[in-house]
Amino acid sequence: MDYNNYDRGYAEPSMSASDYMTRTYRWMAGGLLVTFAMAYITATTPLIYLVDSLYFLLTIAELALVFMLSARVQRMSIDGARAAFFGYAILNGMVLSYYFLLFSVGTLVMAFLATAVYFGLMAVYGTTTHKDLTGWGPRLMMALMAMIVTSLVGALFGFGFGASVLYCGIGLVVFMLLTAYDTQKLRQIYAYYAGDAEMAEKASIYGALTLYLDFINIFLYVVRLLGMNSRSRNN
Repeated sequence: MDYNNYDRGYAEPSMSASDYMTRTYRWMAGGLLVTFAMAYITATTPLIYLVDSLYFLLTIAELALVFMLSARVQRMSIDGARAAFFGYAILNGMVLSYYFLLFSVGTLVMAFLATAVYFGLMAVYGTTTHKDLTGWGPRLMMALMAMIVTSLVGALFGFGFGASVLYCGIGLVVFMLLTAYDTQKLRQIYAYYAGDAEMAEKASIYGALTLYLDFINIFLYVVRLLGMNSRSRNN
């Protein structure tokens, strides 16, 4: 979302900062609820066979929705932005349904609770710190690109146990730092769009998407680490 090229003028705030943050976290929580519910439903019904046959197309559709919401949210209607966000949450739940087949319910619950703690701590830090985290952005993007390249190499040649643990540990740290960075950025976006109620609402949906992605990625790395730890104890 490019909030640097939007002419907001000098209007008075039409939405309070607390209301903006409440909306953002409400949309995020709603998206997570839809995703985990859809993942469970898919894993326990014949929908899993549909996902198995259309996995590649569903993944492409996910990426398309994220790109559309990120690049076009300023020109979308509020209802369109909501539909794109929850459409992504549904598709992501279908894709992540395999985790309900690969890991036990206890592991998934423990991973969710740990994720909530990690995410919450970093969100509080991003909200309360007086340090400007803007400089983190380019470094974290470079780290993400490096992780994507590394994952492709791992998919081709495979990871050993130690390399897998290291990769997941680094990924966990990167997305925890992104949580703090994105949380602080919410305040900057609010300050820019506060005078436009419609744009502020769409900005809250976009902010929810960024935090949702941080939470989901932290969860995935935690559940993989827990799964590897469980398998190592059983061997």
